[in-house]
Amino acid sequence: MKNLRNIVKTGLMGIALLLFVSCNSTEEKKIIDFAKIQVQGTMDAELTSPPFVPAPVGDRAAKKLIVNMEILEQEGTMTDGVKYVYWTFGGSVPGSFIRTRVGDEVEFTLSNHPDNKLPHNIDLHAVTGPGGGATSSFVAPGHEKTFSFKTLNPGLYVYHCATAPVGMHIANGMYGLILVEPEGGLPKVDKEYYIMQGDFYTKGENGEPGLQPFDMQKAVDEDADYVVFNGKVGALTGDNAITANVGETVRLYVGNGGPNLTSSFHVIGEIFDNVHIEGGSLLNKNVQTTSIPAGGAAIVDFKVDVPGTFIIVDHAIFRAFNKGALGMLKVTGEENKQLYSGVKQEGIYHPEGGTIQTMPNGEAKKEVNLNKTLAEKVASGKQIYTKTCFACHQANGEGIANAFPPLAKSDYLNADVKRAIDIVLNGKTGEITVNGAKYNSIMTKQTLTDDEIADVLTYVYNSWGNNKTNVDASMVSEVKNTH
Repeated sequence: MKNLRNIVKTGLMGIALLLFVSCNSTEEKKIIDFAKIQVQGTMDAELTSPPFVPAPVGDRAAKKLIVNMEILEQEGTMTDGVKYVYWTFGGSVPGSFIRTRVGDEVEFTLSNHPDNKLPHNIDLHAVTGPGGGATSSFVAPGHEKTFSFKTLNPGLYVYHCATAPVGMHIANGMYGLILVEPEGGLPKVDKEYYIMQGDFYTKGENGEPGLQPFDMQKAVDEDADYVVFNGKVGALTGDNAITANVGETVRLYVGNGGPNLTSSFHVIGEIFDNVHIEGGSLLNKNVQTTSIPAGGAAIVDFKVDVPGTFIIVDHAIFRAFNKGALGMLKVTGEENKQLYSGVKQEGIYHPEGGTIQTMPNGEAKKEVNLNKTLAEKVASGKQIYTKTCFACHQANGEGIANAFPPLAKSDYLNADVKRAIDIVLNGKTGEITVNGAKYNSIMTKQTLTDDEIADVLTYVYNSWGNNKTNVDASMVSEVKNTH
């Protein structure tokens, strides 16, 4: 009987202990509603270009944070001898790093430089709201838009342009990172850097010199000519390498702008002590390589224990040594033979440049001329229009004010069918006047067959009050042969 009483007593004590731990645990896990945090004062956001980041938020109170960002379309260097026109947030690829804390109220002004050719907007993955801000920030050249949002979720988030064609805008460099720190800030480290991977698609092959235009078909096929960190080959090598001293802790804020490829992020000769998986709150430890999806991010921390040059790569390894996804962390300080010893040989893990081996080209695609009726051509052309023209010129050919000219009742289009064919074949830049309004944007060259061009133009000419021209493939061929 005595034993039974002891068992019951022990059981009751155990239940009481469990209840105490459970209640205590519930208190510890009490969720804060960040939406209800009141801001205290106003401050201008510090914005930095890669690979640098603004100062940590520390234990500051939530504030109204003023962010002013300008979009610039500008020519830059992809690699030695290769130029590219980048579309940028803040004049760099990736765009300016934005640092906030949970509970901040961000007032965001996006301005589009008057010399730019295209409208743009911004979708911030840290925003809770339609389009991540994209629906409120569509802005034509020479104008600005302001919207606001509250930061509700701590983490590292991608932002990017979401103007159609969305993939083209991202592929031209329109992405960056916004960090939302938790209350009290992230744990302190000695060095912090900003790295973002992106894949680029050029008309010329890797290393082909000159000013290279964007190649839409390669982008659709996910056939990248360059895969790079911070917008160009060599952005983090040589004199541009990031640095640290032996014994310091290093934090890398790593994003992947894509638009297509997943990054297998790895630092050769280091192990990540901590990885904030996908930039969120889940922490992984002792990680060799972390996967970062397009439109995603990660925070990695590690301590550097020995000196040397540590190579940063996308471990899909041809991207690193043949397409450009290679950077360097140079660590200085005293050697520690107990941790690592050996004769160091130079030239290991260096870029291999444009030594790309290609297979012979297959037989060129043949044009197919089909004897279609007008109705069949219009139906075919409508399908092509929906896939290739809809985003800029809209469903009923109305275009987008101050950005893309209308095709409906277009005096410019109806005046010269050969000119229209030439524009579809070769693209168009520079100012034009349509229905009395001036437009100065870019019409990209379309990779369509002669029959497809004939069909889509026949659809346009036979829609929305235009002059009902029936364009055939021989007319397209005639214009093509004049070049």
